[in-house]
Amino acid sequence: MIVLAIDPGSVTAGYALLQKEGRKIHYLESGILKFNPQEEFLHRVKDIFEQTLNLVEKHCPDEVALESLIFVKSPTALMKLAQARGAMLAALSQNHHQKIFEYSPNLVKQTVTGHGHADKEGIQKFLKQLLGISEFKTHDESDAVAIALCHLLNRGVIVSPLEKPKKKKNMGNALASSLAHKIKETTL
Repeated sequence: MIVLAIDPGSVTAGYALLQKEGRKIHYLESGILKFNPQEEFLHRVKDIFEQTLNLVEKHCPDEVALESLIFVKSPTALMKLAQARGAMLAALSQNHHQKIFEYSPNLVKQTVTGHGHADKEGIQKFLKQLLGISEFKTHDESDAVAIALCHLLNRGVIVSPLEKPKKKKNMGNALASSLAHKIKETTL
């Protein structure tokens, strides 16, 4: 199964493709989609829709995972993010209706690192160790990889698409604990 994960944004959005074969998870590709910040936001929405649609058509994933909306101090930024995410959902729904899932940022961090308030650098370090990725262009890209990994690790826990996951105590701790020694070795 191939999953496409997107970390939504109105100027840049991260994306990642991971594949699960049996119990093994393989990193396929990740990157960022760039939308012209000089362009009026309402005109940028079309570009967000088209780039998302092109990404899905190019990679033909089996399922798609997104990060849910987060609290942003600026109401204007939150509105733009919500509209950009809506354009992405419209593009994704073209071919993946009932195959779109969303995860809260804290659940992604909890699943991937074992700590729901991990910082971006900690997440990147963990993903590099686990998946053998050398570098990330942006935090958007590493967040998308984390979202994809979260989806694959929680596969089967979610009852239906776009439904909040059921709370599972210490979700992700086993993965984080099993690789903690590798992460500690690199920081020493």
